[in-house]
Amino acid sequence: MGTETVITIPFNKPGLLGTEMGFITEAFNRWHISGDGYFTKQTHALLEAALPTPKVLLVTSCTHALEMTALLLNIQPGDEVILPSFTFVSTVNAFVLRGAKPVFADIRPDTLNIDENHLEALITPRTRGIVVVHYAGVGCEMDAILAIAARHGIPVIEDNAHGLFGRYKGKSLGTFGAMATLSFHETKNFTCGEGGAVIINDPNLIERAEIIREKGTNRSRFFRGQVDKYTWVDIGSSYLPSDILAAFLYAQFQDRDKIQGTRQRIWETYAAGLSDWAAQNGVGLPFIPAHCEQAYHMFYMLLPDLAARQGLIMHLRSLGIQAVFHYLPLHLSDMGRRFGGKEGDCPVTEEMSDRLVRLPFFITLTPEDQARVIEGVQSFQIK
Repeated sequence: MGTETVITIPFNKPGLLGTEMGFITEAFNRWHISGDGYFTKQTHALLEAALPTPKVLLVTSCTHALEMTALLLNIQPGDEVILPSFTFVSTVNAFVLRGAKPVFADIRPDTLNIDENHLEALITPRTRGIVVVHYAGVGCEMDAILAIAARHGIPVIEDNAHGLFGRYKGKSLGTFGAMATLSFHETKNFTCGEGGAVIINDPNLIERAEIIREKGTNRSRFFRGQVDKYTWVDIGSSYLPSDILAAFLYAQFQDRDKIQGTRQRIWETYAAGLSDWAAQNGVGLPFIPAHCEQAYHMFYMLLPDLAARQGLIMHLRSLGIQAVFHYLPLHLSDMGRRFGGKEGDCPVTEEMSDRLVRLPFFITLTPEDQARVIEGVQSFQIK
């Protein structure tokens, strides 16, 4: 019986800087480790200034941030929400939980973002929201999307799990729609293990967002001295993360330039090292439009077909390197088919899902290990 190859270069390692424990200790020393403590407020202020946006609220995950946006849109059973089939399941679950019917949109073959050219045909009188996903931290075509949404009076939500500090035509991703969401999962550029945030760009939604996040109470108004007691005023849940997690995350943001600079170097090294091999083998590399500044979230390749993609993954595994594919089309999942999804509905999504492979990408990836990954890819023969 043969032995399995040991993975020596994983796809991901959490990006730890070494300063996190000091901030966590400070959170304990402040005697407030539950939600909305000192580091939560510091992180809110940092992100609100950096983006900029009227309000950022840390939550326990990007999934919960998306659920909050569904609540804020008052999604009801029978409503329709348009979103790309090529996304993580949280994007759709948040709205299905409220009784909405997902309407799956196809993606562009260049950026793998929702195809704005197909968007208007999907709108019906029951459409209550359009959710866009900035795939790999590259901005969707927001001018066209917002124009379509405005014509029909439909709010836009940005699932910006990949795109914090990316830009579209000079404006920060996450600041275009009525609301947006962020992820601080351990695979993201900035992490606290599990965490997220909801960005509120429409000031009219801020007070209700605070209420929903605080279990449906007006507790935030109480702590600001606007009411003399707080009570249950709306639906909601407990979406506040511990201030321990916020302290960890705040430490990461203190080294924002270092993290983003390292990720940019890794991304550009992959692009330079693989461009010739890709061109010779009919492999696609990420496309970044001139008007977009990406967030350097991932590096992916588009192999000629599924067999080549799977072959490359196995080839790299034999060298101790872990490469992975990404989203499976939601419209072809068991749940997606229950909502009427079928083969051929989103042909670009179906093709790209089969062809895409992601390479190891984390801030402690050494130049030597990255060179091993590049050499491993270059040694793969596409039949």
